[in-house]
Amino acid sequence: MKFRLYRILIVILSFFFLTGFIPIFSFVGPSLTVITSGNVYKASAQFIINKKIEEETGKNSLMLIKEKLDKVEIDKKIKKNSLDEELRKLVENRIKITRKKLDDQNLQKLVKKRINITRSKLNLNNITQ
Repeated sequence: MKFRLYRILIVILSFFFLTGFIPIFSFVGPSLTVITSGNVYKASAQFIINKKIEEETGKNSLMLIKEKLDKVEIDKKIKKNSLDEELRKLVENRIKITRKKLDDQNLQKLVKKRINITRSKLNLNNITQ
């Protein structure tokens, strides 16, 4: 008799849990609130708010919050990438300016060296302008 009762109970419970006949998770949250705090008003408000959010958005409150957090995270990544891009451009510009200065200095040194070589070949070292 007990085995038969357990088997019937298991079939009924599996029907509720596996077929989605009752949105069990929408009852679990408020029922846990009632059990832990004893505040029925708080639990009923939580249930009503969750149902209203689900009606308005088509998503439960957890999915809605997750989606909002993902958007905020993506916005932070975009802002970080734009900051990285600006920093990279700034560094590239500074490198170009520094290379140009170094090239100018090297060119001046090369010109002075060429002048000295030409003077020595033409024996103009003793003559000043």
